[in-house]
Amino acid sequence: MAGSHGLTAHDVTVQFPRPGRQPDVTVLRKVSLAVAPGEVVALLGPSGSGKSTLLRAIAGLERLTHGDVRWDGSSVVATPVHLRGFGLMFQDGQLFPHRDVAGNVAYGLTFPTPDDGANPAGARPSRAEKAERVAELLELVGLPGFEGRSVSTLSGGERQRVALARSLAPGPRLLMLDEPLSALDRSLRERLTGDVARILRDAGTTALYVTHDHSEARVVADRVGVLLAGELAQIGTEEELWGAPASAGVAEFLGT
Repeated sequence: MAGSHGLTAHDVTVQFPRPGRQPDVTVLRKVSLAVAPGEVVALLGPSGSGKSTLLRAIAGLERLTHGDVRWDGSSVVATPVHLRGFGLMFQDGQLFPHRDVAGNVAYGLTFPTPDDGANPAGARPSRAEKAERVAELLELVGLPGFEGRSVSTLSGGERQRVALARSLAPGPRLLMLDEPLSALDRSLRERLTGDVARILRDAGTTALYVTHDHSEARVVADRVGVLLAGELAQIGTEEELWGAPASAGVAEFLGT
């Protein structure tokens, strides 16, 4: 485990109740990982392995049965979701059709952020500051000048870029992306993977990135974790993971 800076999840366990006297279903079992500031960690695993549940648990959308989630050494388990300073981007982008591109990107700037000294909690940017931030983000994601465009006129790739810009707008301490490119066709997904990796690094974003695509994880992430049956089977760099799988299960999943 890394030091006290950035994200630390320790022994995260999530159980879902079942009706009657049936035992609870354990979706995550004692998952521990750390993400350093500015690091991108991808989570790989088969469907039902608990990847999305882990993101939701860290975000505060799922109650922990056991364990702790910390940011810079301080627990955020009791902190409301909207005050954790964590962003969550889903695969469908969830853009607002009644807002133009600028309105979608600026949406995240209307909510309070954690008080980190540089950006006091509750501070609201002015209209000019919002416009400047929107323009900066659209430049970052490769869509300069798209402010007034209707989202209904955008391609699938352009919509995901707008969704990513919106997620980055408030400057989240941690951005979690849940299979953000999986709804796109393969050729477009391959083209966007490198762009997403560049965008996250250029923004200096600390990120957890869920994907089922092995090549996507290798391009986007500094380290990759493999979740199997609700447990973190291994986490490491591309060389560590594909070069020395920790178990037969990891080797089989990675196809090594």
